[in-house]
Amino acid sequence: MKGIDSFPLGAATTLAELARDPHPRLALLRAHEPVSWLPELDGWLVTRRDLALDVMRDAATFTVDDPRFSTAQVVGPSMLSLDGDRHARHRGPFNAPFRPRAVRDGFAAFIERETDRLITGLEPAGAAELRRAFAGPLAVAVVTEALGLEGVTAATVLSWYDAIVRSVSEISSGRPEDPRGATAYAGLRTAVEATVAEPGRSSLLGAAAERLTLPEVASNAAVLMFGGIETTEAMIVNALLHLLLHPDQLALVQADDDLLDGAVEESLRLEPGAAVVDRYATRDAALGPATIRRGDRVTVSLTGANRDPAVFADPDRFDVRRENARLQLAFAHGPHHCIAAHLARLETRVALQRLLARLPALRLDPDHPTAPHGLVFRKPPTLHVRW
Repeated sequence: MKGIDSFPLGAATTLAELARDPHPRLALLRAHEPVSWLPELDGWLVTRRDLALDVMRDAATFTVDDPRFSTAQVVGPSMLSLDGDRHARHRGPFNAPFRPRAVRDGFAAFIERETDRLITGLEPAGAAELRRAFAGPLAVAVVTEALGLEGVTAATVLSWYDAIVRSVSEISSGRPEDPRGATAYAGLRTAVEATVAEPGRSSLLGAAAERLTLPEVASNAAVLMFGGIETTEAMIVNALLHLLLHPDQLALVQADDDLLDGAVEESLRLEPGAAVVDRYATRDAALGPATIRRGDRVTVSLTGANRDPAVFADPDRFDVRRENARLQLAFAHGPHHCIAAHLARLETRVALQRLLARLPALRLDPDHPTAPHGLVFRKPPTLHVRW
């Protein structure tokens, strides 16, 4: 039974509240309605970690393969929006470069050079807005390098990404798709075709084209671009914000580089860049206290699951020494676990290490206060700092 009587907290939950400051409301839902019907969402919201895992592990019951899936509406079917054998076929050609050793061998030196280049350009000014001047350009450069796109600048990739993210966010919020998303995707598709057609050139996209059709390669390239930029930009700025807001934790990291990994995982736990993932029920199913009906939208709150007090003691506290921080679900779980998670972690670690080493007086600019914001993708709109 759905409705205000059965799920009063869900009925009183607004999408605006979840975009602005979701944590108090998610805590209430997790404690009293861990699977709740939200009329504004026109779907279920899952906030408890064990139930979130149940949904993400069971692709046969809770699928991404549905016409309502927002990303597929913009870029077509891909590894992100397919399940079963079709998912494996789309994901398989892209797996190898994103395994841990391949990431280290293939990307570490490039990430370090690009990070140092960006910091060198910023350093004399003594102040910057690090989301657009540092985190975004770094993420774009790495994605462009990983895909090996032919004849495309980082600025063009960033413009495509902005338009696609905007379109996906509009659809996820129940609003009409921004037509600029389709235009951006057409540009990306043309670049993918040019890259694959380049004679004698080795690239990830060219290798994928040996097993997938060109439209399929383009769709998956869009997903990798979209996920690689969005996830990493958010990871870097969210982690920086957490450290700069907590001087005691920042001091621990500055004294011991080995705590950087803990800082990254703890930031991912507290504020995952992708706040939610959507699934659609293929059959009637019991999920915790709720009965899900076939066709229902089931949205997993990664943000809610990551602050589950049954798993994480004092869950709202930022603690770079938290022993079980890697149990966070920021990269999702199950067959749709983020394919580039290792690359995103490496980028974020290098970015933090280099910034803190080269700009030891790094601090937030008090004239520009900021906080994470967003219903689907969460990060500070800006991150103004001084040093």
